[in-house]
Amino acid sequence: MTIIDAGKMHFRQLNDKIRGMNEDVTICGCMGQRYLGCGLKGKVLTIHGTPGNAMGAYLDGGSIIVHGNAQDAVGDTMNDGAIIIHGNVGDAPGYGMRGGKIYVRGNSGYRTGIHMKQHKDKKPVIIVGGSAGSFLGEYLAGGILIVLGIGVDRDSVGNFCGTGMHGGKILIRNHLELPNLPEQVVKTVATDEEKGEIADYLREYCSIFSQDFESLIKDQYLLLRPDSQNPYKKLYTYY
Repeated sequence: MTIIDAGKMHFRQLNDKIRGMNEDVTICGCMGQRYLGCGLKGKVLTIHGTPGNAMGAYLDGGSIIVHGNAQDAVGDTMNDGAIIIHGNVGDAPGYGMRGGKIYVRGNSGYRTGIHMKQHKDKKPVIIVGGSAGSFLGEYLAGGILIVLGIGVDRDSVGNFCGTGMHGGKILIRNHLELPNLPEQVVKTVATDEEKGEIADYLREYCSIFSQDFESLIKDQYLLLRPDSQNPYKKLYTYY
């Protein structure tokens, strides 16, 4: 394993060092450097500090572990692998995500999972331990979004959840009402069978962040799914 002290190093220089290593890399003192781990595969990148925007974009099988918070566009268009964040994450994590997992211990900003999609055996998953901002799952086309609301004493999701979604599932723990839910989204209480579909992901999440799996899986989850294969007609206009 190689250890790099990022300090005030320019993001291009830091990324060149990461790409040039044929072993796992640990970055210390990260201070907002962008694009860390873009296209990473075959190794583990551990970051101490705060990485900048677009960390893990196009990730293709590697793992990124952040001991701190992360900024916007984490995992943009990632294809495979895992991103583990031991803090909060900014806006649009998982934008256009096509595979792999993003696990966030804390909160996420606006537009979590926007345009997330799946194809054949690729099923992207995002789990947010705390709350998620407005437009969660906007234009969702596939995959699974889970918001656990751990330690949250208010609504764990913002407004306009699932706007334009036409595939995939959103599961929100201990929620019965949602503000400004779009008409094209169907809201039900998840059955034991439906919760069983997320059990392995949730168990892994709990193992990473030392949470109580048995307590979380037995709780009630609100399940959101699209009720039409053409939600845009309802959303924008009628003829």
